[in-house]
Amino acid sequence: MVEAWRNWSGSVAAAPAERVRPRTEAELADVVRRSRKLRVVGAGHSFMPLCETFGTLISLEHLEGEVELNADKTRVWCPAGWSLAKLTAALWGKGLSLINQGDVNPQALAGAIATGTHGTGLQLGSLSTAARGFRLMLADGSSVKCSASERPDLFEAQRLSLGLLGVATRIEIDVLPAYHLEEKIESHPFEQVAARWEELVAANRHVEFFVFPYGENVALKMLNPAPAEGELKQLNDMDDRLFRMVCDVCTVAPWLTKRLQPLIVGRGVRQRRVGPAYRIFPSDRAVRFEEMEYEMPYASGWAALREAIAWIRKRELPVTFPFEFRAVAGDDIWMSPMNNGPCLSISVHQYAKMPWRDFFEGIEPIFRAHGGRPHWAKRHTLTARDLDGLYPKAAAFRAVRAEHDPGGKFANAHLAGLFGVEGA
Repeated sequence: MVEAWRNWSGSVAAAPAERVRPRTEAELADVVRRSRKLRVVGAGHSFMPLCETFGTLISLEHLEGEVELNADKTRVWCPAGWSLAKLTAALWGKGLSLINQGDVNPQALAGAIATGTHGTGLQLGSLSTAARGFRLMLADGSSVKCSASERPDLFEAQRLSLGLLGVATRIEIDVLPAYHLEEKIESHPFEQVAARWEELVAANRHVEFFVFPYGENVALKMLNPAPAEGELKQLNDMDDRLFRMVCDVCTVAPWLTKRLQPLIVGRGVRQRRVGPAYRIFPSDRAVRFEEMEYEMPYASGWAALREAIAWIRKRELPVTFPFEFRAVAGDDIWMSPMNNGPCLSISVHQYAKMPWRDFFEGIEPIFRAHGGRPHWAKRHTLTARDLDGLYPKAAAFRAVRAEHDPGGKFANAHLAGLFGVEGA
């Protein structure tokens, strides 16, 4: 019996006909050739049904390969199936770091790039912007390379592809010499941070904040390059045990949400630590949640956030998780929600044990009205009718997809509907 699959939050399930973990490209090619339908899965951190399939589910975590540096150590070829945790540790061992990354690291490199995963920093783009080349296995089991100079249309589409073009086995990315980061997390009034936002964005390589719907303070997080020193970590008042307890109580007594949230941040938050960048970027995510994220035009992000908070308060909704607010550089990637940026990124969360669907569907029109585009891996209700209005290169992407996978082997039901894949 084939093992069923669930994503990290538990909201997406699949019953694949086959689950495989090839160790060589020859094994992978055989699987790709004989499979009628297939999807590649990593850590399952997508909240949309990107990996859902009744066909073959492939994991690349055991696929052979190592990190290969170019001559001046500014780019590396990496195994696409490695987790960001494994990759960043390996890079550190070679004196290198990623330019930027998000605040979790179990995801596979290929999945993070295919969905436009990003961190924060007004001058720093998503992981997709770091990709410079791909080794891609196509629907017939053959492998090709693509870059800005070799099969450029395939490369442009593959930079954020949702896995619709083939199976990426190796990816070339830009890197930096290894660096340390200092992380500071501080509690400040929401309006004070709003007034100082441009100053904060200019003064910090990375800045973001978390604000609870019923809170007046934010947890302001700043990361900056720093000299190496003995690592220091102070206890954070917003620890996972207290947070999980509050979430569980609010699950059975949702009317207590407004009263209990001050317990989490009311005493203030202060934390400082210094260490290798790959260890400072990620944060623990022990309390599971469901998430929607919209990338907003920079000029409208604050208005959208204020309206979303007011919408929750007016309805007294039991939203136990905070908003996350980040700045992200713009890019030129065809299907990137940061295309023609920069953007302000707003993430909305709900505890995984609590109802989230009606909440997300109710708040989403606020982000759409302010010109936002959703993160492809986070909850959204986009349809095929929406794409051309949001993405000027959507037709070009569909054409590349149809050329390289005319039978829709790599498209599941969700993606077939979204991108108009006939017969899939």
